[in-house]
Amino acid sequence: MPTNVAERPGKRTRLSPEREGELYATVVQLLREVGYEALTTQEVATRAKCSTATLWRQWQDKAGLVAAALRHEQPHPGPDLDADTGTLRGDLHEMVRRAVRVTPSEHELMAALAHAALKDRELDRAMRDQFAKPVHELLDRILDRAVARGEISTENPARRFCSSVIVAAGLIRPMLDGHPADEENMVSFVDAVLLPALARTAPHQP
Repeated sequence: MPTNVAERPGKRTRLSPEREGELYATVVQLLREVGYEALTTQEVATRAKCSTATLWRQWQDKAGLVAAALRHEQPHPGPDLDADTGTLRGDLHEMVRRAVRVTPSEHELMAALAHAALKDRELDRAMRDQFAKPVHELLDRILDRAVARGEISTENPARRFCSSVIVAAGLIRPMLDGHPADEENMVSFVDAVLLPALARTAPHQP
């Protein structure tokens, strides 16, 4: 048992911030290697040099441990992907270029966890908080700037689908053609799909 873990009878194990960080890093590394289904608390304990009892007392189950690790180890990507270039096209191009360069590990984790999250509410919530919510907030900022510049309408019906389709475009390409989404592919997607949809006005309501 590590010396920086204090055991108290009848109470939850207390971990130092440093030790907790080591455990979370171990969990995320194993997720990348074997996926969620094959990950076991025994393997985490072995890699992190602690007991499985410590893990169960602290997080109760595998889903709780993985959710906590995601929140700790995967910083929200939104701020790092935002750039005010002065145009909607420029902002979207820069966003997808940066996403391809700096977030491949997030793509790997999302693919590894997607199926398991369908069955586990806590894991699903952690994925939404860490991956989906930041992208949605980032697109909102970009589109708000475009509205303020007069480039798109506030009532454009495509706006609410942008974050969903741009995430899907990045994740689904490996499954469809065996290649990861690259900068050229994502920039082309912006020009061919997102910008034409965002340029449309709301349909007339009779």
